[in-house]
Amino acid sequence: MPERKVTVASSSGLHARPASLFAAAAGEVSVEVTIAMEGAPLEDAMDASSILSLMTLGAEHGSVVVLRAEGEGAEAALDKLAAMLETDLDAA
Repeated sequence: MPERKVTVASSSGLHARPASLFAAAAGEVSVEVTIAMEGAPLEDAMDASSILSLMTLGAEHGSVVVLRAEGEGAEAALDKLAAMLETDLDAA
């Protein structure tokens, strides 16, 4: 299963505006994407398109998260979503 480890760049972490923007983008990709804190068990992965999941994840500025997806288009989806997290979405 393809995955990307990404450092959260938004100054407020994955809260409010960044979580909303990221959840919307995750909902638009053609594959289901999960997100978890680095080092968390696989079963702790959450739906990346759920704003509630993102806000309860506890990812702060500088936290490392793991994005995972499977299926046709997974690599492209992960690249797109990883690039978003590596951007300060508070400044967007």
